[in-house]
Amino acid sequence: MRFTYRSWLAAWMSLMCLSAVADSNNGLNGSGEAAERARKVIEDPLPGVIVNRTVTVQGHDFYRFFSAWWRDTDEDGRYSISVHERPSARWGSEVWVQYRRDRVFHIFLPPARSRTREISRQAAEIAWENITQNELQRAVYQSEDLGPEEM
Repeated sequence: MRFTYRSWLAAWMSLMCLSAVADSNNGLNGSGEAAERARKVIEDPLPGVIVNRTVTVQGHDFYRFFSAWWRDTDEDGRYSISVHERPSARWGSEVWVQYRRDRVFHIFLPPARSRTREISRQAAEIAWENITQNELQRAVYQSEDLGPEEM
């Protein structure tokens, strides 16, 4: 039997939800804690992942430096993000960082690769600030008309 990523993810999520229910039924954890764990698994099943979608050498350098700075900033591994690149002969490499389908950082990298390290450090700081602001807004703002993924 051949497993795909989607089937593996569905099986893993089912297992995590069942273990949360079993823990709450056995009385090991309070029902609120088990429900919270199950909600977190469904919301973001792989927290702390940084996906690399870069294609050029400069893009890979940016990702390597950015991920090092990011792991220092996000020590708990709460947020899953992706780093994307679109190379252009005219403008240089366009790089952006996404969190929950929102761009939290966007820049055109200069042709000089020597500045990539400093730009990636600043990108990690800006992305962190934008993500924490987005999460704060999601926690504070409640709407009957919008679902959680639309806020």
